[in-house]
Amino acid sequence: MLAPSPSGNIPGTTPLLYEDDRNRRSLRRQSLRDAARFLRRASSRRMMREPSMLVRETAAEQLEERQSDWAYSKPPVVILDLVWNFAFVVVAFVVLVLSQDEVPVTWLRVWVVGYGVQCVVHMVCVWSEYRNRRDVRFGGGGEGSGSGGSQYVTLANLTSNENSGVAKYLESANTMFSFVWWILGFYWVSSGGQALAQDAPKLYWLCVIFLAFDVFFVVFCVALACVIGIAVCCCLPCIIAVLYAVADQEGATKEDIELLPKFTFRRDGGAGKTTDEIQGLCGGVMTEYGTDSPIEHVLSPEDAECCICLSAYDDGAELRELPCSHHFHCSCIDKWLYINATCPLCKYNIVKNQTHGCEEA
Repeated sequence: MLAPSPSGNIPGTTPLLYEDDRNRRSLRRQSLRDAARFLRRASSRRMMREPSMLVRETAAEQLEERQSDWAYSKPPVVILDLVWNFAFVVVAFVVLVLSQDEVPVTWLRVWVVGYGVQCVVHMVCVWSEYRNRRDVRFGGGGEGSGSGGSQYVTLANLTSNENSGVAKYLESANTMFSFVWWILGFYWVSSGGQALAQDAPKLYWLCVIFLAFDVFFVVFCVALACVIGIAVCCCLPCIIAVLYAVADQEGATKEDIELLPKFTFRRDGGAGKTTDEIQGLCGGVMTEYGTDSPIEHVLSPEDAECCICLSAYDDGAELRELPCSHHFHCSCIDKWLYINATCPLCKYNIVKNQTHGCEEA
């Protein structure tokens, strides 16, 4: 029988055990290095996406503001909203008159009156907000000039803002009340059942139509919000193109945009550098276009990407750099600036700063 060695191992097997343990530790260290390298790559990719997510958050805010603007300041939309709700009020009044001999087992007549009141309150809020926005927009061309005219415009704007706040508060309260009122109406219609259809058919079917319309409208709004959200995340250039096609001149003009420098991108790290060095140190170089002494900027791989369309810059792509040093594809940022004159990343306003620069000069 073999005696154990002083180290506790059986003679003749110690080198094999040490070699196996050494290999196991080497594999463990290698796996840890691979995991650390994977985490670094994942974190760098996540950080690289943060600017694009900021652009999409800004785009979502712009869409929300424009939706509100279209709902309360565009005459065709406002008129359609008023006519639609006025038609509901008229239909409710006519059915109430024609159904005087009906005796429903639940308070359907009260619910129809409440529904009509909601429509009237909504009409008042929409018309009030429309007038407030119109006064703010066209108040500057009013009476007087100089300090007196400025004081008049300031007071008019303050009054319009106060009225707008009251209208928005009333509209929010009306929306919450309409939600509770819908649940109550659904309960009354469901609890009445077939008795309502026989004893009060006109009121019953009117309530069913109003309830069904509200459900359809809510489903439509939710579906539209989901489609817009997916489009903003996955296809933001399409949203910008649609807004560019239908938007009024609210952002920068074509002349303002043309004042911004244009660059040409090339995947070249400069002379004397190998391909591995170019890929490791920079993603490419953007060179100013159309100047005698062009300015060059070296871009890292993380920066060689348009945050609007999420596409890497191709060789020969035309870029536009804003005064805040953020750069994008010309086709992407030009349409954005036409809609909104601010940088989608830092919200630097190119029109106001150009105006201030001209005044100082």
